[in-house]
Amino acid sequence: MTGRVVVVGDALIDELRDDTGVREFVGGAALNVAVGLGRLGVPTTLLAMVGDDEAGDHIRAYLHDFGVELIATASPHGSSRAVSTRSAGGEPTYVFNDAAKARRIRFGEAERTAIADAPLVAVSGFPFDDVAQTLEFTEAVRDAGTRLAIDPNPRAGMLSDRAEFVRGFEALAAGAALVKVGEDDAHLLYGEELDGLRARLVDLGVDAVLATEGAAGATIEAGTDIVTHPISSLPGRIVDTMGAGDAAFAAAIAGLLESAPQDADAWGEVLQRAMDVAAATCRFEGALLRLPSAVEDIDLDAIGT
Repeated sequence: MTGRVVVVGDALIDELRDDTGVREFVGGAALNVAVGLGRLGVPTTLLAMVGDDEAGDHIRAYLHDFGVELIATASPHGSSRAVSTRSAGGEPTYVFNDAAKARRIRFGEAERTAIADAPLVAVSGFPFDDVAQTLEFTEAVRDAGTRLAIDPNPRAGMLSDRAEFVRGFEALAAGAALVKVGEDDAHLLYGEELDGLRARLVDLGVDAVLATEGAAGATIEAGTDIVTHPISSLPGRIVDTMGAGDAAFAAAIAGLLESAPQDADAWGEVLQRAMDVAAATCRFEGALLRLPSAVEDIDLDAIGT
């Protein structure tokens, strides 16, 4: 592989609220993927909107610490923030600030050069329902002729036009090297089960579809090759599932770049690695990608996370 992988999408502050108090993490789906790729040894550049404020300083410092290059679009509304409220035994609820809802990435000379030089462009947390922005990004990618990996990653609190989001996503996904989707994506965007969405993406010409099914594991379908793996069993209890999907997506991209899988056995190795990384990430709070080695021979229940 030559050149830096470019990741396009969101960067924000995750504010977690539960019975124990309030904690903040640097996050955002695209940022999580970019940092995850860096931790997997893939040189990475992130294109995202970042505010000129204290939160933006935290985001920039975090990316610098993990060796991720940032090409930032200035934000007139400050940095994006997602407030997650969690109750015992319940799914978290998210509230996004105005900056997150109005996120906008500029595709100027620096961004287009980075895209043109990249062996692959990964997309997550992108506002596909913003027609002008989606067309601008699509033009930059098609001019460069680069391969794409896409996680639509829609969020109900930031979705302004479902039908337009689907149109924008599918237009870019047609012919993509990899598309990751989950059960929530299928229900929110299409009102259908994940198997139906997987089939739809295959029909669009996606080279490989990574379908994540929570506790039921995940499946990769690539041409005539279909492989499925359960969630990986690792030491320690599951602490936080927030970053599992981003970690699996990053690991699948890294596998795609490393080995160019050609058969079911090779895709099985990619999927197993993705599930192992996702399981390790779930053993810690926050969305930072963790390697399985992080939980080996460690009594996480004794030391906490």
